[in-house]
Amino acid sequence: MSTVTTLPTIPVPLTSIALHAALSSTSTPTSLPHLKQIHAQVLRSNLPPSLLLELLLSSSSLDYALSVFTHLPKCHTPLSNKLFRSLSRSAKPETALLAYEKIRLKEGLLGIDRFSFPPLLKAASRASGLNEGKEIHGVATKLGFDKDPFVQTGLVGMYASCDRISEARLVFDKMSYRDVVAWSIMIDGYHQSGLYDDVLQLFEEMRSSNLKPDEMVLTTIISACGRARNLSYGEAIHDFIIENNFVLDTYLQSALLTMYASCGCMEMAQKLFTKISSRNLVVLTAMISGYSRVGRVEDARLIFDQMEEKDLVCWSAMISGYAESDKPQEALNLFSEMQVFGIKPDQVTILSVISACARLGVLDRAKWIHMYVDKNGLGGALPVNNALIDMYAKCGNLGAARGVFEKMQSRNVISWTSMINAFAIHGDASNALKFFYQMKDENIKPNGVTFVGVLYACSHAGLVEEGRRTFASMTNEHNITPKHEHYGCMVDLFGRANLLRDALELVETMPLAPNVVIWGSLMAACQIHGENELGEFAAKQVLELEPDHDGALVQLSNIYAKDRRWQDVGELRNLMKQRGISKERGCSRIELNNQVYEFVMADKKHKQADKIYEKLDEVVKELKLVGYTPNTSSVLVDVEEEGKKEVVLWHSEKLALCYGLMGEGKGSCIRIVKNLRVCEDCHTFIKLVSKVYGMEIIVRDRTRFHHYKAGVCSCNDYW
Repeated sequence: MSTVTTLPTIPVPLTSIALHAALSSTSTPTSLPHLKQIHAQVLRSNLPPSLLLELLLSSSSLDYALSVFTHLPKCHTPLSNKLFRSLSRSAKPETALLAYEKIRLKEGLLGIDRFSFPPLLKAASRASGLNEGKEIHGVATKLGFDKDPFVQTGLVGMYASCDRISEARLVFDKMSYRDVVAWSIMIDGYHQSGLYDDVLQLFEEMRSSNLKPDEMVLTTIISACGRARNLSYGEAIHDFIIENNFVLDTYLQSALLTMYASCGCMEMAQKLFTKISSRNLVVLTAMISGYSRVGRVEDARLIFDQMEEKDLVCWSAMISGYAESDKPQEALNLFSEMQVFGIKPDQVTILSVISACARLGVLDRAKWIHMYVDKNGLGGALPVNNALIDMYAKCGNLGAARGVFEKMQSRNVISWTSMINAFAIHGDASNALKFFYQMKDENIKPNGVTFVGVLYACSHAGLVEEGRRTFASMTNEHNITPKHEHYGCMVDLFGRANLLRDALELVETMPLAPNVVIWGSLMAACQIHGENELGEFAAKQVLELEPDHDGALVQLSNIYAKDRRWQDVGELRNLMKQRGISKERGCSRIELNNQVYEFVMADKKHKQADKIYEKLDEVVKELKLVGYTPNTSSVLVDVEEEGKKEVVLWHSEKLALCYGLMGEGKGSCIRIVKNLRVCEDCHTFIKLVSKVYGMEIIVRDRTRFHHYKAGVCSCNDYW
């Protein structure tokens, strides 16, 4: 049953007092029929429509006020300014600009004064109306109001809000008088533009001008410290707040906590967290992100589980925490849980989920995520497509990665770089170089990350001269200064090609101090080529920089073991034991029937362990018929030869492969992800399995992909 609203009785003739009373009526005073009825009585009573307009503004009937305004033959400037102020603060700030256009058409420049500009600039700022803001700036200059501090402050805010921070600073620097509001707007403009160093520099200028910042400015400064990961400056601001007796309100407390969490200083963040009585979503999410950032993902999850309410940002932070803490399966599980609660992901969430999928390396999950992205309308975003390229590449499907690339409507340097990196990790140096030259032909400038991908491709394909030329072109053609990662690629390039002296010369002459990665690359190359003396030197250099580096300690132990220096081996391993250092354990994952199974060396935990080892014995017998003999040269422990054979046969990738053979038929494809470099024996073993069992086997190890088919590997035994 519909209800009928009874309009209040309006006296005739209508007086100004009666008009005010009618608009102040509690019976739906802003309903359209009521307003039209009052408007009609105003016209009949010969009252000036401007009086109605003024009262409409007082009653917040802005839409009808704008309608009345557009029909006024003339409007006094003070009333126009009041309309501008009201509309600029409304949910539709662009209507203030519309009203301004109407005045300009009717009265030219006569209908505005210096008080008109601040609300108009505020409207342009809120509506991101750069063109309108520029036009208003021009009019202010023409009328001589561009030196008015209130107009100048409005101009700074307008340009900053419209992503024209340089223009904002030009106006700011010309101001003869700058109050705390002007400083605050300029500082916030830098912050919104992501120019955090400029934020801190401008704050120093503000302090030099002997102007005391308010809580709003300090909140912005603290936030900038967190975004820039500038802990020392953030701590100094915290001290400044305490020394100057600022009240630590909720905003400042939240900002400080978020800053400490962003900088990984969780001890201080936790202290502030315990003091905050009202823990809002911002604070809780900051703690989740902070704990995740320092690897304490369990503590992050504890806070997450205790939250009564969770928004999308909070879910995204926890999913990202798992993805970045090398717990991709937990990230995907939490994403599934989020869907159960009916929370739709945004681009940020999806990027974390795609990253988790890439880390997990499971193709079926990758395909599902891609379908989900397309189904939910997220597939058109450039960052998402770039991430999908990387995901498919790391899940072993180079064709799917290329398919995403080819379908993209627009591509940036990240798109091209992702594709080049995809080819590189799959050992397809030819296509990596082809895409590199093609992107340059299309006037896409390569960046430092692009060159890492190209050099990596050259390194894993043995293209020494191409690598030299590419490295030289960084400075000669592209004005890019090589960083540690580029020198690391070159050391790796020379090392793999057994040009160890060239590698050492580069390390000794490079303009940067060699880091752990550089010496580690040389150390690994020496291990591959059996160069024990140089390998020992490189390992000791690594330990100079990082005394607890497990890889260097194991390498030294292996060098001593090869020389049968068992006493030195024992001393080194005792040292590792005392320091609580252990060699990273080999681990392999395989997906079968939508389940991910994980194996470690000599694993007996799987419920079908007995059958897996039976299958392993069967496979070994089959391979021995085609010439396989276990290679025990990499087993550097003081045990009998038969014991060494058992050790090498129980490597995690062999167990994962045999489990795959139990569930897959001839002609199918088995995909395995290994956390370490595939050893020489496993490499030979898998090649022979691909030939004898007629299967394609794709293995992702620590550094690259190996595609095994018909007894041949895509790496051409160069890895």
